[in-house]
Amino acid sequence: MRGVLIQAGQRLLVDCRWSPLSPLLTEAAADAWQAAGRSRADVCLEVQARHKPFDVRGWETLARGAFVRDGVVVLRNACGSGFDLLLAVDGDGLRVVARWRPPVRERAAAHLLRSRFHLLVRATLLQYPALWWAGYRGLVPVHASALTITPAGKGDTGTRGSPLLLAGPGGTGRSTLLLGAVAGGGRACSDNLCVTDGRVVHGLIEPMRVQGGGGRRMAHGRTERPLPGRVDALCPDRLVVLRRSCSGRPETHALDAEQAARSLVAGTYAAGELRRYWPFAAVMALGTGLGPPHPPIAESASRIAARLPAHELVLGDRPEEGLAALHSLAALERAPMEALP
Repeated sequence: MRGVLIQAGQRLLVDCRWSPLSPLLTEAAADAWQAAGRSRADVCLEVQARHKPFDVRGWETLARGAFVRDGVVVLRNACGSGFDLLLAVDGDGLRVVARWRPPVRERAAAHLLRSRFHLLVRATLLQYPALWWAGYRGLVPVHASALTITPAGKGDTGTRGSPLLLAGPGGTGRSTLLLGAVAGGGRACSDNLCVTDGRVVHGLIEPMRVQGGGGRRMAHGRTERPLPGRVDALCPDRLVVLRRSCSGRPETHALDAEQAARSLVAGTYAAGELRRYWPFAAVMALGTGLGPPHPPIAESASRIAARLPAHELVLGDRPEEGLAALHSLAALERAPMEALP
């Protein structure tokens, strides 16, 4: 298979020459694949049918399972996925070559823990290289969703409220609200992961994971489904931070910039989807000499919180009831962006 994804604001060209992996990659991106064409790609991924190890004799050891020579990095069993990666900055793009070479434990896990294996492969091949290249270009990962909401009664008329950046740790109900918003005609960049320069938010392609439904079964009793009406980028003009309460009806209140930034930072570091990304980014920065060894999460969150009006949405045991409150926040008068710092 061969195709292109717009991932974290980067054009990712995928050339999979190992046929057993093609269905997994096809599923991971659902209907977001584009024809490869001849236009330039920012990140080129080649999955080879060969299973021999990359020859790293004489290479410098970066860390356990990581080697470098002349800025080219080899990762063995990258992120516990079972794939060895060779990564090289080539001109103004990143080239990634992948070979399936799992240790015994990862080979067994691929068969016995299918949902875990799918998530690891998606992250290692389709997300982390694009995330790192986006970081080299000044974009910062955040665990949040950017979305628009169609006002009640408008239907699918193209009339939508202010774009929101919806943040909060996993389990707070963000995916439930997101699904309700897009079902009502809204648009979203992603379910969990985005990158941002502090103003524009670019999404990562990933299926939604929610309770119920008929898709692939995942952890915590959730199943997967495609994200309807996905767009590649949005420019939110307010920040909404989610919090769960034991009981009671949803309520909203203003949030100061320091609290909003703290929530955005904590939610990003707590995200399981990024747990393996931090060492990946550090090793890549060390080996290539490019990009930050650690993404400036706190600095980016502070800039976002200082620029955008922030609100906290407190949800009870039924997070879907918070959709009406989210509609109200989206309908608020837009902030005068030129007056913000």
